[in-house]
Amino acid sequence: MSTIGIPGLILILILALVLFGPKKLPELGRAVGHTLKEFKNATKSLTSDDDDEEEEKEKRKQQAKEAPVAAAVVTEKDAFDREKLEREIRERLERERIEKEIREKMEQERSQVEKEQQKA
Repeated sequence: MSTIGIPGLILILILALVLFGPKKLPELGRAVGHTLKEFKNATKSLTSDDDDEEEEKEKRKQQAKEAPVAAAVVTEKDAFDREKLEREIRERLERERIEKEIREKMEQERSQVEKEQQKA
């Protein structure tokens, strides 16, 4: 069985040019390229699914081994950031509590003013 070779490719290109025309030929080439790319990606994902599962299992095992070590190592920066975040949360809660008290006092004053206006 012989291969196509360079003269055969030239003949195929000339026939394609004659059949499809110079305007349609680039569109046809793009379509063929996209089709081949999709096919390649599909076959790649099928073959890599098995590899991904094995790699994921190994990563889980490795993380399980490293988890106690990672939890034990807390840097000063992490501790400082945590303290800062906790302080901000406490300040926000305190601010919200004070705002709520102020709203309640204002509502009480409004109701008193309304009662006084109704009496008058």
